[in-house]
Amino acid sequence: MSAFDHLHPALQHHIVNSLGWASLRPLQEATIEPVLCGEHAILLAPTAGGKTEAAIFPVLSRMLSENWRGLSVLYVCPIKALLNNLEPRLAHYAGLLGRRVGLWHGDISPSRKAKMAGDPPDILLTTPESLEVMLVSTRIDHWRLFADLRCVIIDEVHAFAGDDRGWHLLYVLERLSHIAGREIQRLGLSATVGNPQALCDWLAEGWPSPRSVINPPAEGNVEPEVEIDWVGNLDNAALVISRLHRGEKRLVFCDSRSRVEELAMRLRNLKVNTFVSHSCLSLEERRAAEQAFAQGENCVIVATSTLELGIDVGDLDRVIQIDAPASVSSFLQRIGRTGRRTGSSRNCLFLATKPEAFLQGLALMQLWSEGYVEPIEPPALPLHIFAQQIMALTLQEKGIGIADWPKWYRRFPGLRQMTETQMRESIEYMIESGILHSDQGMLGIGEAGERHYGRKNFMELLSVFTSPPLVRVYHGKQEIGEVHQTTFAIKDDAPPVLTLGGRTWRLKHLDWSSRRAYVEPTDLHGRSQWLSGEQPLGFELCQAIPRVLCQEPPPVQLSQRGKALLEELKEQYEGVTPQNTLLMEGDDGRLTWWTFAGKIVNAALGQSIAPCVNSFTIGDLYISLSGNCIGSELADCIIKSLKNAGRINVSLDEKFVAELKFSECLSGPTTELVLCSRYNVENLARVITHYPITNIHS
Repeated sequence: MSAFDHLHPALQHHIVNSLGWASLRPLQEATIEPVLCGEHAILLAPTAGGKTEAAIFPVLSRMLSENWRGLSVLYVCPIKALLNNLEPRLAHYAGLLGRRVGLWHGDISPSRKAKMAGDPPDILLTTPESLEVMLVSTRIDHWRLFADLRCVIIDEVHAFAGDDRGWHLLYVLERLSHIAGREIQRLGLSATVGNPQALCDWLAEGWPSPRSVINPPAEGNVEPEVEIDWVGNLDNAALVISRLHRGEKRLVFCDSRSRVEELAMRLRNLKVNTFVSHSCLSLEERRAAEQAFAQGENCVIVATSTLELGIDVGDLDRVIQIDAPASVSSFLQRIGRTGRRTGSSRNCLFLATKPEAFLQGLALMQLWSEGYVEPIEPPALPLHIFAQQIMALTLQEKGIGIADWPKWYRRFPGLRQMTETQMRESIEYMIESGILHSDQGMLGIGEAGERHYGRKNFMELLSVFTSPPLVRVYHGKQEIGEVHQTTFAIKDDAPPVLTLGGRTWRLKHLDWSSRRAYVEPTDLHGRSQWLSGEQPLGFELCQAIPRVLCQEPPPVQLSQRGKALLEELKEQYEGVTPQNTLLMEGDDGRLTWWTFAGKIVNAALGQSIAPCVNSFTIGDLYISLSGNCIGSELADCIIKSLKNAGRINVSLDEKFVAELKFSECLSGPTTELVLCSRYNVENLARVITHYPITNIHS
């Protein structure tokens, strides 16, 4: 008997006859029995690898066999665009079996939400933030709505687990389990990650049901086509894209919204049929672009990582990467968008506009060739999320007994090392600081809590990431998208010109009170801002660069321009090996310590050697130093400082503290404890112990 035979007969019938499927894919076969048995699981497959069906088919089978009623399944995604994309497909599958699917996020009208709350669907597609809103809403009976919950499917689970949204999601699921009065099956869908078992344990920690990592061998073994080209700037990148692979459908990734807009304008000026997709475009703009691209042939869509997360834009011919993503995992997600048609293969062309990005791309390919994928590491000690949850719980239950909050959490995600006494001390601090109010043993939101988080019905409390100050942009009544407010900083008498949706717009009127800008089309050059910070490169990625510089041949196919640049870079970094760090003296008297350790490690190293130098600045690959001694003496001083260092942490400056939302709920020592636990750098030991400093005069 095959795994398919264990599915409910009605589902078997529709897979074969209504969908016309001759067979299931390996992941879909392998998932059936564990899910039917109620196991928690992580399902791994490349983009477009059939993960959605692998999860939903056996869940639908359980729904039929066990006669689940009411809202029994949540399907959680990190972004609304992915939910919108999935809803028609899941609604079709469920509809074949007489079941209903609902969509709930910030763009859904209040009337549709009210209807779903009164007559819940069987499956609800939503985000963690929307779940939080449902739980605290005075208009929704959450005890009734979630009473029948049995299973939660978490798409792109790796996108949650790597930051505080993951802890927030797990705490919300703990509260939902308490309401439902049962263990809720947890299924996480992910592309390849470096530590899948740890990810599965994180997702289901503390629950008794078995757990599985389901990762069958990949289908097919065709070698992907990957090449890195050196183009030098964005204008040249646009020119290459306009001339290469004409007649094909090309998806181009840039790693910032500003670069997406700049490249789209250049491509349109070159008469390329170009569409744009990123998170700050309005829903209507994104849908129109993605639908037009899906139906087109000879066209390009320029996007940020939002199109990395499995949103369907039809069959692609080519993926093109401007510069390089920050991780092997992102590269695998992106190249996985291609090769879906029979007879086609996965492919990716890197177009490097900066030498450092060229090296980054080579290092990624080095790690990929070695079989390395980054592990997902949830940030340590989320005490600020615990504080947020206590506040949310008081809103949800309209007050909570000071002795009753522990019963809502079977476990305290991320806080295993904390005792209940220590957590009570955190609550006591929130009471003392006015974040919470205690009245005869009942906790509620205090005056300081109202002041910090009470605006717009506590919307700032219900999301664990900080929202930038954005302004909505309109052409007439049509919303185009959002830009950061600094886009409208006026430097002269002329009105600001911005780029949005791959078009340029001149400001007509700006209403600061409603944060709305009204614009008209223009041919003038414009630029928009979003102020998204650059992501520090990981330690392993930076460590791969010396290996690239010291080996022949390179780990990936290079264009002739790429080969020439690589030779120049090898001369520039002469003396670099994977076994050492390099201290180079410059003509200006400053020294550069090439550590290849990443910005986080370098920040900690800089703090530890500060007594040796007058000043230092850091990058991902280096620390630039100035001191009162020559290079050889400074090298000895550095080594001595590192050997004498105890626990070394990243300096807790305002930039790091600002990342910690809800830090107002923590005492100063507790905030420092959380930050130190997150930024204490374990890889320092490798730099200090294994990599001697080689001193070279320029």
